[in-house]
Amino acid sequence: MSKEVKAWAATSPEKTEPISITRRAPDDEDVAIDIKFAGICHSDIHTVRSEWGSTTYPLVVGHEIAGVVNAVGKNVTKFKVGDHVGVGCMVNSCRQCTNCQDGEEQYCLSGVVLTYNSRDPKDGTITQGGYSQYLVVDQAFVLRVPETIPLDKAAPLMCAGITLYSPLHHWHAGPGKRVGIIGFGGLGHMGVKLAKALGSEVTVFSQTNSKKELGLRLGADNYIATSEPDVFSKLSRKFDLIINTVSANIPLELYLSCLRRDGSLVQVGAPEHPLQISPFSLDAQRVGIHGSMIGGIAETQQMLEFCGEKQIFPEIETIPASYINEAYERVMKSQVKFRFVIDVSTM
Repeated sequence: MSKEVKAWAATSPEKTEPISITRRAPDDEDVAIDIKFAGICHSDIHTVRSEWGSTTYPLVVGHEIAGVVNAVGKNVTKFKVGDHVGVGCMVNSCRQCTNCQDGEEQYCLSGVVLTYNSRDPKDGTITQGGYSQYLVVDQAFVLRVPETIPLDKAAPLMCAGITLYSPLHHWHAGPGKRVGIIGFGGLGHMGVKLAKALGSEVTVFSQTNSKKELGLRLGADNYIATSEPDVFSKLSRKFDLIINTVSANIPLELYLSCLRRDGSLVQVGAPEHPLQISPFSLDAQRVGIHGSMIGGIAETQQMLEFCGEKQIFPEIETIPASYINEAYERVMKSQVKFRFVIDVSTM
């Protein structure tokens, strides 16, 4: 049967508020989840404010979801009632294209079904995300949370964690590699922890030294204030991989000059304006600039197992649902260290 549940939704670009929504009845392949915690991602705010294309209101956002299995369909073999599980940024894909067949569902050639503000192929409705009490998801897009990861800290791993783990994994971060992380916020601090756990030498690039002590404590080997003079000339050709987590337009050519021959700069932040890059900054040392978007289901499960084994968790501030609007304002002002997580029991 379908189920009416409490949720917290954007009813306009300016406002989120409590509402009730109806979740579809689980089918034979579905897992029904009692949501316990939902992380707040910058993407939620962009979508609520209709800054990334058209938003269908009212909309429940949230794609950093952690909870407990409530029920399973008769064909579900991967999960049972009581399991700790998570759901990230996607809830379905075509499963037939070459990317899906390769386990890279996030790059589905027919268009991945996002956890919110997408069309659900199972019932034709607009998908509604994790700021709610309950969710129904096909078992193929549910993730197992290891017992060694607390559910509140598991939630941000579903987006922030995999967004950094995937490029680190793809570009072979590890012993002997120098990795730079641009930005030290919700994404950046996870990049530091993961890169360090993988064995890399890690450097944070931040505008100021205001978070230097914390950055070094969380695993950075070096912390660079980019506002200081002559910083980039001292770092010429030092890095194998640099990941840019910031959503502002910054002078990427300065960071490209820090890459060794064949090094890569990977863009995971989403700035408002197009990137401005001279081809000469790429040609000089055969460096490249790339994009990366979360990870496939198998890679995300691998990330969760790695985090459970190494005890790598995000730094979080747990909040009641009634604080969501204030939390958004603090996120926009970079006044959180480092991820807000909603306690869904407060809805």
